[in-house]
Amino acid sequence: MVAPGPDAAQLRQILEAALRTPDHGKLAPWRFVIVPDDKRDALSALLTDAYLKEKPDAGRLELEAMDNFARQSPTLIVALFTPVQPSKIPLWEQELSMGAACMNLLHGAHALGFTGGWITGWPAFNRDVAQGFGAGADDKIAGFLYIGTPARDLEERPRPAFDDIVRVWNG
Repeated sequence: MVAPGPDAAQLRQILEAALRTPDHGKLAPWRFVIVPDDKRDALSALLTDAYLKEKPDAGRLELEAMDNFARQSPTLIVALFTPVQPSKIPLWEQELSMGAACMNLLHGAHALGFTGGWITGWPAFNRDVAQGFGAGADDKIAGFLYIGTPARDLEERPRPAFDDIVRVWNG
């Protein structure tokens, strides 16, 4: 992905699409943190420091991967899963809502002509990284959402065959 990414008005439109997600109980168990361009060095440092804390003998290529992770697109949004507990709404439904919010965000980006990717990877599962984005004790990073302009024509990745996944229930 290359520049340009969405401008402020387009980014708001994309995030508003994410907020129009099925949400049993109106809990909004999700938060989105925008990482501006001028904070990518700080993000790289957060990722690198957390990685070295977990793996002090990390090599140059591993550390470069942390830096690259922070700079993959012109727009970066961190999706935080913020479950509401206790709640009569099952945690599973809140998790589904989180996933739907991320997918709606990507649909919003694609509808405006951008491309997007949803990545987890090591940083999404590291507690120090999550806390760096303001995650509470029960919160998790659901993913890093990268948005930009395609650098080349994109090819569709392989998908499952329709008949392998869909069937008609016969009672």
